[in-house]
Amino acid sequence: MNILDNITNDKRIEVNLRKQLIPIQQLEQSVLFKRNTVSLSNALRNSNTGIIAEHKRRSPSKQVINNNLNVFDVAKGYEKSGASGMSVLTDSKYFGGSLDDLLTARSSCNLPLLRKEFIIDEYQIIEAKAHGADVILLIAAILSREEITTFSKLAKQLQLDVLLEVHNEEELHKSIMPSIDMIGVNNRNLKTFEVSLEISKQLSDFIPTDFVKVSESGISSIEAIKTLQPYGYKGFLIGENFMKTDNAGLSAAQFIKDLNL
Repeated sequence: MNILDNITNDKRIEVNLRKQLIPIQQLEQSVLFKRNTVSLSNALRNSNTGIIAEHKRRSPSKQVINNNLNVFDVAKGYEKSGASGMSVLTDSKYFGGSLDDLLTARSSCNLPLLRKEFIIDEYQIIEAKAHGADVILLIAAILSREEITTFSKLAKQLQLDVLLEVHNEEELHKSIMPSIDMIGVNNRNLKTFEVSLEISKQLSDFIPTDFVKVSESGISSIEAIKTLQPYGYKGFLIGENFMKTDNAGLSAAQFIKDLNL
């Protein structure tokens, strides 16, 4: 069993417990549930840099990245840096995140917020809306086409953008549908954790132009972005590069400034 299987199995147990603790009706009464969302896909289309800056304390591949940074400060810093959006890890066991992190980020910035999570149940999409998210992530590797269809349509009903993550051509072809806004190519093999930008290059031709192309993982340099932009990528998800510093916002600001030179 690989790490993705472990995470997914644990997530099913976690979600079933949360459903018992907080019913959907309670989530729908959240003040944020009625909030008008901000489109990340539109922000990326209109951006020169397309940086989606991430808040991530740790990961299965890198263990602890940074436990010292305050989400409130990071979100404010990312907004000030000129980032197009912010990704917030909400998985606790493997990434050290929480839904409280999403609430905190929402209270401190107006950036489009992506709930970075292993979504396996419609309940998590309603949770995302209730906690201030603008975007959800759907991972093709852990979902059937039917699930992607159901989840993405629910997201659209809730005015949430959908970022669909793929790792290979097979996942891409099973996932293309009108209820998806962005297709993210993960350069990290979730089974081995090896990273290669070649994955983004190889899959770019298979992504229809209706979708905003996003490259994820292994984006740690200006050169990487300059390499991928000619392939049509408009969004670049960057986490560890900023989070491993003492000031993620300043780090993002410097990166974006250098990218614009």
